[in-house]
Amino acid sequence: MKNVFSFGDGKADGGAHLVDLLGGKGANLAEMTSLGIPVPPGFTVTTAVCREYLRTGIIPDDVGAAIEEAMRQLETRARRQFGSSGEPLLVSVRSGAPVSMPGMMDTILNLGLNDSTTEALAHTSSNPRFAWDSYRRLIQMYGNVVLEIQRENGEDPFERLIDRARTAAGVEKAIDLPEDDLKRLVSRFKDRISEHSGLPFPEDPWEQLWSAIEAVFRSWNSRRAREYRRVHDIPDDLGTAVNVVAMVYGNMGDDSGTGVVFTRNPSTGEKGLFGEYLVNAQGEDVVSGKRDPVTVSRMAELVPQAYQELVHTCAVLERHFADVQDMEFTVERGRLYLLQTRAANRTAQAAIRIAVDLVGEDLITRTEALKHVQPEQVARVLYPAVDASEAGEPLLRGLPASPGAGVGVAVFDPERAIELAAEGKPVVLIRRETSPDDFPGMVRSNAIVTARGGMTSHAAVVARGMGKPCVAGCADLTFDGEDSAAAGTTAIREGDWITVDGTEGCVYPGRLPLLEPEPGSAFQEIMGWADEFRMLRVRANADTPEDAARARSFGAEGIGLCRTEHMFFGTERINTVREMILAEDEPGRRDALTRLLPMQREDFIGIFRAMAGFPVTIRLLDPPLHEFLPRTDEELNEVARISGLDAGMLRRRADQLVEANPMLGLRGCRLGIAYPEITEMQARAIFEAACAVQEEGKSVHPEIMIPLVSDATELKLQVSVVKRVAEEVFTERGDRVSYLSGTMIEIPRAALTAGEVAAHAEFFSFGTNDLTQTTFGISRDDSGSFLPMYVEEGILAADPFQTIDETGVGELMRYAVERGRDRRKALKIGICGEHGGDPASIDFCHRLGLNYVSCSPYRVPVARYAAAVAAIRHCD
Repeated sequence: MKNVFSFGDGKADGGAHLVDLLGGKGANLAEMTSLGIPVPPGFTVTTAVCREYLRTGIIPDDVGAAIEEAMRQLETRARRQFGSSGEPLLVSVRSGAPVSMPGMMDTILNLGLNDSTTEALAHTSSNPRFAWDSYRRLIQMYGNVVLEIQRENGEDPFERLIDRARTAAGVEKAIDLPEDDLKRLVSRFKDRISEHSGLPFPEDPWEQLWSAIEAVFRSWNSRRAREYRRVHDIPDDLGTAVNVVAMVYGNMGDDSGTGVVFTRNPSTGEKGLFGEYLVNAQGEDVVSGKRDPVTVSRMAELVPQAYQELVHTCAVLERHFADVQDMEFTVERGRLYLLQTRAANRTAQAAIRIAVDLVGEDLITRTEALKHVQPEQVARVLYPAVDASEAGEPLLRGLPASPGAGVGVAVFDPERAIELAAEGKPVVLIRRETSPDDFPGMVRSNAIVTARGGMTSHAAVVARGMGKPCVAGCADLTFDGEDSAAAGTTAIREGDWITVDGTEGCVYPGRLPLLEPEPGSAFQEIMGWADEFRMLRVRANADTPEDAARARSFGAEGIGLCRTEHMFFGTERINTVREMILAEDEPGRRDALTRLLPMQREDFIGIFRAMAGFPVTIRLLDPPLHEFLPRTDEELNEVARISGLDAGMLRRRADQLVEANPMLGLRGCRLGIAYPEITEMQARAIFEAACAVQEEGKSVHPEIMIPLVSDATELKLQVSVVKRVAEEVFTERGDRVSYLSGTMIEIPRAALTAGEVAAHAEFFSFGTNDLTQTTFGISRDDSGSFLPMYVEEGILAADPFQTIDETGVGELMRYAVERGRDRRKALKIGICGEHGGDPASIDFCHRLGLNYVSCSPYRVPVARYAAAVAAIRHCD
């Protein structure tokens, strides 16, 4: 395999199609060369060499020979000689991964300078100060990148020497240091190198080159690069290419400079050049921020010919790549050179506007536009966001459990949240973990933060349903009292202002400004295209009429999961449920159920009205009992007061119901089989509500879901209760409603016996939260202590509670789909776990042939968009 590819002078061995081998930078430099765009000559050492180097620690001999040959060709093209004391060739050594990782890996400029070649460069350029400035830059970058000289007390030791030299010389910028001062600075830099390494700065240009190439390869595994790949889900085994490019100099005077330009505004998407230009500078000067650049449009006055060529080049490259470009360039004595082009990073709002505009300009098709925008960018458009320009270091980091941003004063008790909210104060509720008792306080909070729990914890699920930002699983959050906590060593007290960024999983101190969502007309247009292409239907998980109406406003095509236990979170209702659970006999339970019936019926009437014409899947009661049992004497005494039952009896009953593992205890269909009157009440509430709404002339489509089935007989027993009650209600009302009965597949045994289960089910809905728990044997609420480590160490490719584990959980799903449809051809199958809003999981559901996905109301647009992308990706 060829390991070194040359480019320049209008000829190139590679091109954009070789991005995996040449990296983004090398592939695009070759592509620009072939287009006739002015690019300095150079060559690319491939990602394959990087991977081999990282495996063995050496550059193979044949690759070394190829690099030497490429350098000879580069000398010919540049008409200069590497290491020559006559016309010296200098090169830059730059990284370039197949996936853009801006600023994450290393670069070295001016390589090839030593005492002799610096004097030669001073003579040939007639600019000694430029030559010695370039030399000090090389030594500084070599020390930082190759020798890894660390910052001391947060300060770069080379920058400290520069500041002393500037102060002594009375100048503001290093570029203004006189020649003699630059020479002294070079000497001091060399001394620093010797102090650190025990060896002198290498005078041999070839030694510099080999060391630089190896350092760039090593930077692939730097801490910042690894963290960037983790955050952006980039594979660790890609490696980086190395680009060796003839230097062009932006620091040769006022007719020279360097800059960065975007072909459109990356923040707004507005068409027109957007960027900065720095006179008499090299590339790192722009990035460092130590000097103030001018807008790129000022080049029209400073270097007019180069500016006109830049305008033309921007147009050519945007049209060629059919996407917004982010370009680095240098002007050397009025002549323009392009050093890099890549697809520009952009905000979510800009991404959508640009995609729609490119379609309007006939540069891309609608399907290509849909691929230009990531599903998560759709989510960002719909939520308030923290103003990144105002955000400093986070106080806490956790899981981005529910997107958006919220500001408020810290409270640690749900009752205090209610009290302060009633006074008109914005609050942020901070808890170790949340429970149904916390719901009233959660409703009144602007955001929620928890120390424990994962992406499918109670706090996460409830917050997403309400569209409130939530950061869960903050490992550094500890509690030292009822009204205070600590973020590491920083105290958080009630009343302290904090800002929660649920999109990024960060909590900031203070009251940061928020950016309000502005979807705009481009958003509506691209969402319309998504709906045309997608094959999966998208429903919402909604438990109240308000949630249902909100889901419809986001484009939901029904409800895929209505969790009836979530209807009981209010104080009056939860105590009635507790009374029912704690009752010692059937009459006691029926008495409480009689009072719950009208509450449930009215909720279902509201939901059916909001979802008129669309299916509504209602899951029968599925509470892990520990979530509803009274936790304190105060709560238990309140149940006793309301019910008139003896507090001592209730306490004994509560003790009897305590389970060692309540997530696997008396819940779901087991509860309905043990106490059929619960299923009877819920079925009656559903059918009475459906008949009432149908009588109003609205179309009603209830689907009754039996939870936690592990055996077909369980489903058969519960469906028989549902059918019996349905007939009773229809006879009483003199009306009939068409409905389906089915089950949630959330236990591995249910998936493995799907053929038998399908004999009694008209639909399956995968409850992937519990299916993941029971397949892995991992509690979703307690996994925060080790799952992040599992992902970071590569034990798992991703958190299985965020993205479906296709290898294990996915295989169970595939088996259940095949066996279920073998038994019942028209079996409707969907997914209602939290994975229903995850783009990667939606892609899997599309491939699996599901009918729909269901997610929280605020994720519905993301799911609609992800379903379209999946359909386009797998259209063959």
